Amino acid sequence: MSTTQSDRLRELLEPLVASQGLDLEEIAVDSVGRKRVLRVVVDSDTGADLDRIADVSRALSAKLDETDAMGSGEYTLEVGTPGAERSLTEHRHFVRATHRLVRFQLHEGGELVARILGVDDEGLDVEVPGVKGRKATTRRIAFGDIDKARVQVEFNRKDDGGDTASGNNSKNNSMNTTEEEEA
Repeated sequence: MSTTQSDRLRELLEPLVASQGLDLEEIAVDSVGRKRVLRVVVDSDTGADLDRIADVSRALSAKLDETDAMGSGEYTLEVGTPGAERSLTEHRHFVRATHRLVRFQLHEGGELVARILGVDDEGLDVEVPGVKGRKATTRRIAFGDIDKARVQVEFNRKDDGGDTASGNNSKNNSMNTTEEEEA
């Protein structure tokens, strides 16, 4: 059974990322001209600030230096967070996006833009904004009914005085910082 370089890197780096209190969301190895770039995306329920990104970047760099996982050629390591308009693919992603506006592509029923109110093991409760003076409505969406989901950036959202954690979550989810290091 053949495994890709990304799979081998995930196996090597995931325990190290987890030891830093973070989830390894994505690994990608791309060629940029003659150089290779290893992009590692990390996150947690409380977000990842610059200090945590720098710490995990140093730890990953040290681990990669002591192995031949990237081969002998030159590469750049970039460590960052998923960014503002992240795709939601795992249960934990939906939990982290609670109180955020999300664009859903549904198996049946087309597209829906709604705010996640709550998440459980079977699906989510969402609030669909009212249109043209109508009141917002709530709706239940099963995970099995979702083809794609992506967080939407909101520039003009009025703070409703609700959960203060949602404000922190929005701030942390919109962070997309990269710590680069030559290896």
